[in-house]
Formats: sequence, C-alpha cells, structure tokens
Amino acid sequence: MKKHFKSLLILCLVLGITLSRAQEAEPQTTADYTLYKPQQTDAVLILFGGFGENAAGIENEYPITDLALSKNVAVAYLNYNRKIFLQEEEKAQLAQVLQNLIASNNLPDDAVYIGGLSSGGALSLVISNYLTENTSYGFKPAGVFAVDAPVDLAALYRIAKENVARNFSPAAAGESAFMLQFFNAQLGNPDEDIAPYETYSAFVYETENFQNLKALENTKIRFYTEPDKTWWKENMGVDYEQMNAFHLERLSEFLTAKGYENVELITTEGKGYRADGSRNPHSWSIVDQEALLHWMLD
Repeated sequence: MKKHFKSLLILCLVLGITLSRAQEAEPQTTADYTLYKPQQTDAVLILFGGFGENAAGIENEYPITDLALSKNVAVAYLNYNRKIFLQEEEKAQLAQVLQNLIASNNLPDDAVYIGGLSSGGALSLVISNYLTENTSYGFKPAGVFAVDAPVDLAALYRIAKENVARNFSPAAAGESAFMLQFFNAQLGNPDEDIAPYETYSAFVYETENFQNLKALENTKIRFYTEPDKTWWKENMGVDYEQMNAFHLERLSEFLTAKGYENVELITTEGKGYRADGSRNPHSWSIVDQEALLHWMLD
C-alpha cells in the first residue's frame, strides 16, 4: 500500500511540474508581439527581427524561449519590422507599445534588455536611447545589443551605391538598388546634405555624430558580429570596409573613447548559420544564448 502511495505521489509531482512548465510556455500573442512569461520573472528580453522578420521568424531562427524561461527570463518576440530608421512619431508609437508590453503583463521594469538583428539591431539602439531620454514611459533598458547591424546609414548609402555599380550578382545589386532608392526618397544623398542622416542614424562616423546614443552612456551595450571576410567576398562581393562588422568595430571604439565603460564588441567565428543549416554569418546564431542570459542576469 505504501509502495503504491509513493508511486502515486511521484506521478502527481511529475504531472504537476509538467503542467506548470506547459503553462509557463504558453505564449501570449498580440498583433505587436509574442510573449513567453515564466511564473516568476527576473528579467525581460525584447527582440527585434531583421528587415521583414516577424515574431515567428525570430523565434524560428533564435529559439531561446526554453532556456530563458528556465532562468526566469521573459521573452518577447516583436512583429515590428520593415524599418531601417525611426521618425520621431514612430519612436513615440513604438515606445508606447513597449510600455504597454511591460505594464499589461506585470513584467519588471528595472531589468529590460532590448536587442535585434540587422536593421532590428539599429532600431534597438535608437529606441533604447529614446526610452532612456524620455522617463515618462516608466522604464529604461538596462542593456541593449545589436547583431551585425547597419549603425551608420550614411555609410550604408555609399556602400549600396558601390554595390549597384559593381553588380556582383542580381541579388546583391537588387537589394542595394532598393536601399539606394529608399534612402534617396526618404533622406536624400548624404554627399549633398548629411543632416537627415545625423537625425535618424544611430551613428554617423564622418561627422562623429552620435546624438541617438548619448543617453546610453551608463547602459550595458553589446555589438555582435562575425567578420568572415572570405564568405562576404565570395557570396556578396564586398570587402571588410563594406561589412557591418567594420562599422560596428568603429562605433565600439568611438564610444569607448567617449567614456562609455559598458561597451563590448563580440566577434565570433564559424557560428553563423540559419535555421535551415545554410551558412550565413549575418544570423542570430552568432549570439550565444547562455552567455546572453548570463550578461542579462549578472
């Protein structure tokens, strides 16, 4: 009898733990985000995808949910995409979305970390700066990270122009042509007027303008990149000076020289792969999940 009771007790305990974990892993989905929240939340990770990448796409490429939940970290995968920079009204609207995300889900507002891949990384930097400047939103990020992000839009314009002229491949030239057309329509030519780029870019190296990062002096900042020169040359026809890695390195050095003490440049080798197994250093996989969560909880 005692043996059967003990077995029943163990079974109930296992079922209880399983049910608890299942409840924790049940996502809350809105038009703006997909949120996974542990029963006890010690920190919040908010992720922006690359251009056109939605919440499901981010989670597929960077499945950090289970590991994060096991460490009491909530994860929000955002649907905010198709942006390379933010107008002032867009900053306010996005800040409101993030404020609602934190408040409506009773998440801690003192341990929020924001990060993104590619254009999502650039947006992460700019919106983190905006939230830190504008205290009316009730929280400021404790940390922000950008994964192989184009942080200097003026430099990106010129790289796109060079890529179109080079015409290395239809895909590379087509992407650059789209970008060049977009910039000309929205911000103009930086060689004629650099001011719009200074207004919207996270950083403009040639004029040492970093007004969209000034509020982050005491914020933890990480830049991730995998500078595989051979891959970029063979697949995209670009040199190191045209890679996001080069501009992230310059920004890291610039901020450090300005007295930013919490800036880290993390370079990887051989870690960049897409979820389908294809080799691509411009990928979420270059961010070590365990190390990222340790950085957040440290």
